[in-house]
Amino acid sequence: MIYVIGGRGRLGRAIEASCPRGEVVVLDRATYQDWWRDDAGASITRFFRNAEPGSSVFVTAGLLDPAVSEAEHTRVNFQLPAHIIESACQLGLRVITFGTVMERLVEHPNPYVASKAALGRFVADQAATGRPVTHLQIHTLYGGGEPAPFMFLGQLYGALREGTPFEMSPGRQLREYHHIDDDVAALSAMLNAGAIGVVHLSHGEPCSLRELAQHIFAALGQPELLRLGVRPEPAQDNYSTILSRSQGSEQVSFRPALEGVTDFLRALLSSFHREHEHQQRPA
Repeated sequence: MIYVIGGRGRLGRAIEASCPRGEVVVLDRATYQDWWRDDAGASITRFFRNAEPGSSVFVTAGLLDPAVSEAEHTRVNFQLPAHIIESACQLGLRVITFGTVMERLVEHPNPYVASKAALGRFVADQAATGRPVTHLQIHTLYGGGEPAPFMFLGQLYGALREGTPFEMSPGRQLREYHHIDDDVAALSAMLNAGAIGVVHLSHGEPCSLRELAQHIFAALGQPELLRLGVRPEPAQDNYSTILSRSQGSEQVSFRPALEGVTDFLRALLSSFHREHEHQQRPA
């Protein structure tokens, strides 16, 4: 069996959709919302005690918003999965957690990245003792619904949707963009290949944010909305490191980022405009 904790998010939904019906259990949020607490071990053990040994627990629940407090990032991104690992692994279950490649790419992380880095260190320690636990550091995901408004793609999509200027830095930052379905296929292949401990899920073909923005605005016919170099360049970011393709994912075909993200946004805009036109029609 496969258990998904955080099934309402895009990654949790995609993992559920990839599993055969009857072989996946998506936990209700009310079941695990207090598992971050120090005394949660007994509750976690009660829930999983009848699970078949060798089953997998995917902890996709997490917070990304940098506006959320450091304490909340710690509770959801570190304490929750850490307690699940401690209890579920003792029952013979495999646990998979998710982080960000920024854990290995920035020296002074924000609270989100710091909480994921703490989880990565915990997983590394657990894996070193022989526990079946994997921490997958992933890149930027798209697909599976509208991008979050606080993220780069969400702000870019908002500008295209409303026809307003999009102001950004010079855009030298390097990013890998992965379609959610491609990553689910890759993580499955990597886990089947025996990935344990802290591993990154990369296709090895990043683009700069400048390249991405220029391609999208040109392809969608609104290049005049792009304002490059208006905002300052972040001091802490990745400007040069390119991660190699992850072992175990060699047979997975990743969508080219520029075309893939553009197609994704084009579909969102088309859906938005159809809905807007429908609402404008007289009854």
